[in-house]
Amino acid sequence: NNMVELIMAYSDTIKLVVGDTLPELTFNLKDSNTAASGKTLDPEDSTTWAAVNLTNGSVKLRIREVGKTTVLSTITATISAPTSGTCTLIFPAGTWTAAGTFEGEIEFTKSDGNIQTVQDFIKFKVRDDFD
Repeated sequence: NNMVELIMAYSDTIKLVVGDTLPELTFNLKDSNTAASGKTLDPEDSTTWAAVNLTNGSVKLRIREVGKTTVLSTITATISAPTSGTCTLIFPAGTWTAAGTFEGEIEFTKSDGNIQTVQDFIKFKVRDDFD
């Protein structure tokens, strides 16, 4: 069973303000069971993992408040470099409507309909705007 993981470490928290639609986030999805070309596979070192080919697939980010089960937003990423496993997204207006701590999960759906979800969450800390 392949594990897809982000290059970005989970311990990083993305800090935002209520109403923000930026920054643009870039994700590089990789397969921890397949060595990158010219590398020796090390399951603990994501720099040795092969990129997941996103061609004809889709990538979504789902966001919920930490400790809750209700999904507040589902955002579809733009696949910017499919064979490199790279996708980007910006937050649509209305994504961040309240301050708090949120978590997101990345889900990749292959062209054949099979789904792989990244195991680790992405944390978002959102503070109130001065307005």
